[in-house]
Amino acid sequence: MPVLPNFAQLTPAKTLPLFLRLAELLARGIGAGHYQVGQRLPPEAELAVSLNASVGTLRKALAILESRGMLERKQGSGTYVCDRKQVDPSARNIYEFFRLELEGGGGLPSALLIDLKKVKRPSDIPTFGNGPSPFCYRLRRLRFLDKLPVAVEEIWFDARHRETLSIEQLDEALYHFYEAELGFWIANAEDRLKIGKVPDWSPPQFKLKSGESCCKIERKAWSSSGFLEEFSSTWVDSRLAHYMARWS
Repeated sequence: MPVLPNFAQLTPAKTLPLFLRLAELLARGIGAGHYQVGQRLPPEAELAVSLNASVGTLRKALAILESRGMLERKQGSGTYVCDRKQVDPSARNIYEFFRLELEGGGGLPSALLIDLKKVKRPSDIPTFGNGPSPFCYRLRRLRFLDKLPVAVEEIWFDARHRETLSIEQLDEALYHFYEAELGFWIANAEDRLKIGKVPDWSPPQFKLKSGESCCKIERKAWSSSGFLEEFSSTWVDSRLAHYMARWS
């Protein structure tokens, strides 16, 4: 029988600053069609209240999306959603590669961390970097969208970037952590969708039972240098969320 972690003591991941979370929430809302091209956003004071933030914090979030080409702020008129063709191709949302959305679209991701271990790379985990990697980290976590527990994840990444790493150091946005702390960013990913079974280490907060069939996503992710940097499996509660990919 596997030794399960103490689920009463799941570790909250370090949260992004509020203005970044607001920027990501709005970006995901735009992507999901909650705000249409050419639509004017609500007045800043009204939008700030609806997002439970100060106007100053909201303006920092809007400035980020404007710099990415997602919004245009017109003096004396308001803030408008831009056509996707105007978006700066070099600009990346923090959750650019996070493909799960609520049934109504969008939703702000967050995470509780189950455990982090440094282990010898198992034979069924692909080789990372540009050569054999003797050690890698295995991270397990519970993912949320707008505080709903929608998925459990098992993520493997190479240990060559950091010899020691504690679970308390991890951000809720792991790709942001890779870039800010490990010195690389994810540029490409390949996802495979299949039917899987909820793993036996899944915490009780995830409403699907261990062994229950569900949608499973397997991902390989490469850095801008072309090296494979991550392999992950995600088990999704499709009653609450779905996988979404958009092209334009």
